[in-house]
Amino acid sequence: MVQWKSKYLGSTEEIVSGLNPSNNVNGIDLNHDLGLNKVEGCYLSLSKQNVMAEETGVLSSWMNPHVNTSNNLLVSKTLQAKGSTVNGFDCDAPKVLVVDDHRASRLTAVALLAMEGYEVIEADSGYTAIEMVTQKQPDLILLDVMMAGMDGFQVCQLLKQDEQTRLIPVIFITALNDKRSRIQGIEVGADDFLTKPFDRLELAARVKSLVRQKRLNEDLDHAEKVLFSIARAIESRDPNTGNHCERLVTLGEAFAEFLNLSRNQIRDLMWSGYLHDIGKVGIPDAVLLKRGKLTPEEWDTMKKHVLMGEQICQPLRSMRGVIPIIRHHHERWDGSGYPDGLKEDEIPYLAQVFQMIDIYDALTNERPYKRAFSEEEALSVMAEETAKGWRNPKLMLQFTEFILSSKQ
Repeated sequence: MVQWKSKYLGSTEEIVSGLNPSNNVNGIDLNHDLGLNKVEGCYLSLSKQNVMAEETGVLSSWMNPHVNTSNNLLVSKTLQAKGSTVNGFDCDAPKVLVVDDHRASRLTAVALLAMEGYEVIEADSGYTAIEMVTQKQPDLILLDVMMAGMDGFQVCQLLKQDEQTRLIPVIFITALNDKRSRIQGIEVGADDFLTKPFDRLELAARVKSLVRQKRLNEDLDHAEKVLFSIARAIESRDPNTGNHCERLVTLGEAFAEFLNLSRNQIRDLMWSGYLHDIGKVGIPDAVLLKRGKLTPEEWDTMKKHVLMGEQICQPLRSMRGVIPIIRHHHERWDGSGYPDGLKEDEIPYLAQVFQMIDIYDALTNERPYKRAFSEEEALSVMAEETAKGWRNPKLMLQFTEFILSSKQ
């Protein structure tokens, strides 16, 4: 149960904490034989340069030999200044990290990407790549598979397991064209593949497409994080609930796995742990924090939080599985719940599952109006409610078995 973040929401741990830069990270060679100005630091700020590179044997390793190189020169191009439109992006030039332990191969990619207006960062090993990603947060990684020490598969797997770097697209560059290598790349999270030698136009198109997709994903990711922040702020309004949301996330994952639910269902349940009461942001403190019994008018106001929560999350497609839980987690098996008075299997299944953990957590933790019940007392109360017709009898039996088995 303690590993839920890494399995379904992305790990927040420092993946590279065990790496020793002084032992494992090699210096990055910036003394290029290309006509590039020297720069300080670990990246090439090429946004105002005219990049001219002579066609030599160095450029043949990553570049398709059919590329037109008239006059023995790569086509020169004036790169856009930072802050202007670069390759269709109305912002700073996107950063691309090129990772290859062969210097000649890196130079080719650097030259081609620089001509397209990208800010290029280089790493000559897998260890260096991890460090550079942490420091520079590139928009895309061009990653060679076959490297000494940490290979491309290992680098990609580490990055995709880290919540801070999982959205960065990774394009594997490899001379390997066998099915096994591609399957392994997909398994570790690669977003695309290019086989050496590659065509400049194909490289440019794939990089541009994935950078654009990353920025769309980031917008979505930011919106989700805003929702979670709002949910935590709502929980902090009522200090009596303690860490209710965190407990629901952990308990929800464990019960969902007990029920053999799918990965997406488990994620939806866990997200609901934070977001189920997000609509309470619209409930006045006089009602939300009232110590005594609510009046009929106040109770009607309180019931609206499920509808407000649905409206808040509705615009995000990633919340499709969460919204039914938010709206219906106060329905009852006999139809006496709210907001829609749904009965039995009209109630979305995940909302039924979420009810179990929500009620159990409320019963087993202290509130201003009650003491914390023991596990046996909580299950007894829930069994009584099931006998009244409020809960799904079959699901209640499964939940009881789950709680009792977790004690063993």
